[in-house]
Amino acid sequence: MRFDIVTLFPEFFDSPLSVGLMAKALDRGIAEVHFTNPRSFTTDKHHRVDDEPYGGGVGMLMKPDPIFAAVEALPSLSPREIIAVTPQGEKLTQTLLQSLAHQMAQCVIICGHYEGIDERVMEHLATREISMGDYVLTCGEIPALALLNGIVRLLPGTVGKVASLREDSFQDGLLDYPHYTRPAVFRGWAVPEVLRSGHHGAIAQWRQQQQRQRTQTRRPDLYQAWLRRQEETSAAEEGREC
Repeated sequence: MRFDIVTLFPEFFDSPLSVGLMAKALDRGIAEVHFTNPRSFTTDKHHRVDDEPYGGGVGMLMKPDPIFAAVEALPSLSPREIIAVTPQGEKLTQTLLQSLAHQMAQCVIICGHYEGIDERVMEHLATREISMGDYVLTCGEIPALALLNGIVRLLPGTVGKVASLREDSFQDGLLDYPHYTRPAVFRGWAVPEVLRSGHHGAIAQWRQQQQRQRTQTRRPDLYQAWLRRQEETSAAEEGREC
């Protein structure tokens, strides 16, 4: 899968992409990452990529022309998404990551700076806007890296044990269950007895119970959505039986 990161600071990604699973995925050709600096597409002698907003306001905005030129200079693979990472976008979820990982051949990610990007980039160039959550960061490179990491992790061959992906948090709409390893007792805190029992059925039941309980306590919004899906599935199965 090809990634094109449109960024003023390509060096931001040097360290994160040179270690761990990301580095291995790139070395194996599972993914390839390319960087394009919109400053290279400016036409004025100062290579300006920002300007004052029309209507006044605090801060500067990224100009549309260098961004359009940068993206239009890229090779185009189909299917592809041109993604602007902005606080106004749809929230990044595991479901969205799976969709991008399994359906796209190319992801172009536009990193914003200053007070934001000229709206014409979102209206006429980007095919999708994605947000990390209800907060604002200093630069678009941080969410772009998270998006890149989340997608590459799901590509075949990146993670050695595919089963571990199926047990991720959010994979089935619930948070993950608690995990424990040796020692069995640490500072007086013992691993739950059921996990040491060797009874696989009991372990599976305990983990499912823990997932539901943890999700209900920590993320009631997710839990209610999960309950609705369970009810819809049950109703659909009953309809088929009739």
